Amino acid sequence: MGERELNNYLNLQKFCNFWGADLFGVAQITTLKEEFFISPSLLKDLDYAISLGVRLSKKILEEIEDHPTKLYYHHYRVVNHFLDQLALKVTQFIQKEGFNALPIPASQIIDWEKQRAHLSHKKIALLAGLGWWGRNNLVVNPKFGSQIRLVTILTDMPLKVDKPLDKDCGRCQACISVCPVGAIREKPQDFDHLACFNKLKEFRKQGFVEQFICGICVKVCKGEIGAK
Repeated sequence: MGERELNNYLNLQKFCNFWGADLFGVAQITTLKEEFFISPSLLKDLDYAISLGVRLSKKILEEIEDHPTKLYYHHYRVVNHFLDQLALKVTQFIQKEGFNALPIPASQIIDWEKQRAHLSHKKIALLAGLGWWGRNNLVVNPKFGSQIRLVTILTDMPLKVDKPLDKDCGRCQACISVCPVGAIREKPQDFDHLACFNKLKEFRKQGFVEQFICGICVKVCKGEIGAK
């Protein structure tokens, strides 16, 4: 890493924090591009991914008990929109510096059957050191737990790269005990995606929310406080 990469990183981090990002990290994605559902021509030379996170409202999450609430649904949508606006600002900043940037929508599914987006914001965030892979199959940030939303911007701007966190959920099993369908297991890789998604569809069918969201495990995830 050279002085140029570090200066770009620090300037960008300051910019993102000013505009409302609670979390900031950078990952090298050269070997990860083949997993993206993005045209290879668009990805050419975009070897860095900027991962940004915004904390969710603690008070809104407190209302969630055995199903998602209307307040949470609205908050979820507003935060995603805010992240998209933030990604646009970052893109403009990078382009003014003479580089290219590709903002990826915070929440846009392109394959509903397989629940896939253009790329995994979660995987990028893990590589960028924003958190570890939790038992609830979400990114767990040391400070905010899983109470965050994420967005990604791909760029060719030379940047310092962050390292993944060498941490895990430890003894915390808070999410296991509250999951209404038992989708969360001891090991993150054993997470039951189908059971989780079926429950999300049930919540929507029952009229609680108009999107496939839950929030029950998000509410109880406390990050390092719970992992001790």
